Amino acid sequence: MHRSHNKSRYNYPDFFTRGANALYTLCMKKYFILFILFTLFNKLTYSQTTIHLTVTDANTHEALAGAMIYNNANGVKLGATDAKGTFAISQGVAQVRLTMVGYNQQIVNITGNRVNAALSPSTLDLQPVVVTASREGQARQDAPIAISKINSTQIKDTKATALYQLLNKVAGVYMVDLGNEQHTMAIRQPITYNALYLYMEDGLPIRPTGIFNHNSLYEINMSGVKDIEVIKGPASSLYGSNSIGGAVNFITQGPPAGYAGNVSVQGNNYHYRRVDADGGFTQGKFGLYIGGYVAHQKDSWQDYSNFDKYSANFKTTYDFTPATRLTTSAAYNYLNTQTPGSLDSTRFYSRSYGANQRFTYRKVEAFRASTRLDHKWDDKNSTFVTLFFRDNSTAQLPSYYISDVRDNAGNYQSSNGQVNDQKFQSYGLLAQHRADFDFLHSRLIGGVYLDDSPSSYYAQYLDINKDVANNYYTSFTNTGKYIDNYGIKLFNTAAYVQYEIKPLAALRIVGGLRYDRVHYNFTNSLPANETKYKQQETNTFNIVAPKLGLTYDLGANKGFYANYSVGFQPPETGDLYSARQLTPLKQATFDNYELGGWFSAFDKMLYFEMSLFDLEGHNEIINQLLPDNTTQNQNAGATRHRGVEYALTIAPVKELTFRFSGTNARHTYVSYSEVSTNYSTNTSTVKVYDGNRMNNAPAWIANSELTYKPLYLPGFRIAGEWQHINQYYTNPANTKTYSGYDIYNLRLGYTVKSNVLKGAGIWFNVLNVTDKLYATTVTSNQYGDTYNAAAPRTYTLGISYSFSKY
Repeated sequence: MHRSHNKSRYNYPDFFTRGANALYTLCMKKYFILFILFTLFNKLTYSQTTIHLTVTDANTHEALAGAMIYNNANGVKLGATDAKGTFAISQGVAQVRLTMVGYNQQIVNITGNRVNAALSPSTLDLQPVVVTASREGQARQDAPIAISKINSTQIKDTKATALYQLLNKVAGVYMVDLGNEQHTMAIRQPITYNALYLYMEDGLPIRPTGIFNHNSLYEINMSGVKDIEVIKGPASSLYGSNSIGGAVNFITQGPPAGYAGNVSVQGNNYHYRRVDADGGFTQGKFGLYIGGYVAHQKDSWQDYSNFDKYSANFKTTYDFTPATRLTTSAAYNYLNTQTPGSLDSTRFYSRSYGANQRFTYRKVEAFRASTRLDHKWDDKNSTFVTLFFRDNSTAQLPSYYISDVRDNAGNYQSSNGQVNDQKFQSYGLLAQHRADFDFLHSRLIGGVYLDDSPSSYYAQYLDINKDVANNYYTSFTNTGKYIDNYGIKLFNTAAYVQYEIKPLAALRIVGGLRYDRVHYNFTNSLPANETKYKQQETNTFNIVAPKLGLTYDLGANKGFYANYSVGFQPPETGDLYSARQLTPLKQATFDNYELGGWFSAFDKMLYFEMSLFDLEGHNEIINQLLPDNTTQNQNAGATRHRGVEYALTIAPVKELTFRFSGTNARHTYVSYSEVSTNYSTNTSTVKVYDGNRMNNAPAWIANSELTYKPLYLPGFRIAGEWQHINQYYTNPANTKTYSGYDIYNLRLGYTVKSNVLKGAGIWFNVLNVTDKLYATTVTSNQYGDTYNAAAPRTYTLGISYSFSKY
């Protein structure tokens, strides 16, 4: 029994088996525990030593790709942010310095495992990144043209209620305010209503060739614009026709990194009210932005000037891969405004802003949509393809077509006018490829453009009743008789190429060539006995526009550029087929010669840039004022536009910035004459204006601004602005002048940067501080002068709130 008991208790093979199993189990548990501890330690160590940095735009909250990151302790470059604006920083970095062209440098302390940094666009950077020069992002110093940029900081600080309050800050630009977001322009040209400017949104013309409207920037959603770029002078080699005086590109906001939103409300002492709202997000590969505003005005300082505006933008992005992105955009703008017209001298100088009628109007609906696919094949090749659509209607009873009929002695007989409507739809494609080569560090850009824009137009004759004693039009009757009624199949095809070489480290040479074919197929809906035009007619305009330019970098942010370019302008559809047009028009061309430069000094506290230009016009289309106070166009044999544009920015201390921009120019008729009719003798004479100054062409335009942003109160700003328009002739005979004007504006604002009210803002603007009586434009005819009156002193108060993830 005893043995048996001992054997059962001390079964050595079983003992060792069970012991080995227990030891194995214990070891496995220990290894598992060690593995878990090691994994946790690894993760903890990684989270403590790897910092995820996200860099965004402080104003738009969009991710900033390509921001350079340096270790601030030793200046070593760590890398650049990716397409999502992110970068992983390894251990041992306590502070980084962030730099990016066009943005203020920022030093960021590294705390925690996730760091967010928002860079503010710099108003002092002389050489920001621009896209308008070549439809590719590039440094301003690489573009041999005069190009200026209004960035999101300037847009945010200005709190503009109309685009002229922004664009007039640009050297060489005078955007004329015609009220209720209506306007015209003067860039290297006199104040003109003709098709000498190209207006774009994200690089796409907002209207097709041949259907220009000098007012068309009311088809832009101001609330959704993050940057504005202005090319001064012809850009036809890249963008095509009408970009003679300049091309203006509105770059819209994209989806923010993470999420962000803004809302604001504003109003002024003349019953202008406006609400803005926008927001968006990025989640994974998808991003969305929606923004817009609603504006309303009633019973303002000027009689019969009520209006409503509804405006919205929509944009989505989808990143299939880091190299492939699809961007889809849409914009809708609606404007319904009364149009009081201009004032005679008696009403203007007595500040009697009553309209001489109460029935004219303008109603506009504009919808645009596009989808763009970008693909980067490798570091040296990229392509984008854009499909676009436009749908536009402009219906109006225009005040400028109200005319008086007089007998041979000049006595009043009757009055008439018209109601009209122009509609068009567009279906188009823009494709561009960029290739970089090692040979001379060269770059080749090539593209094609197709625009099929069928349109229609009608105008009906109005009988208008007039109270002659009080110079007041009382009512009208639509006779039902058509002045015009036609359709046009408009087809624009183009191909362009641009080649850049860099034979020296400092020298860049750019050559470009574009071929355009503009084809109009006209169908007349009026009976043959009621029109001077054929029932069917085609007109085709062809042009090859070259460009040759160079830039030379002198180092230390100094350099110069030179270029030669050709611009062209085919006649508009209204010039070719309107019953009001008395003479057929030829295509206008322009030769542009330009030289400019830039430099900085005093450790980048002073910036200066300047451009000299000589723009020679051939068959330039001139707006002629007729005796009945209506207008039509005709070709001038030759014109000359010469001048200098300049911009100076000084920042003696970080809190204070002074900007001065201006242009001095001389616009001359080289070969131009008009036929004048004497009603009393029923005879006509030819008046020759060769050598005269062109009318409505100020010799000096200037804009200056002093801005103070105290460091002791982050978020506060105060800015004073001066706008000067010099005296100019108001008729081609140079016998009448307008004295011009000086006005002053004041802007204050405060945005809370911290505490529970972070993101809240308030601003107060005073336009025309001295309550100056002035006109934004003046025209003369044989019966007197008419004035487009500007607003008296205007106070605007607004509040806002914004939020964002970053």
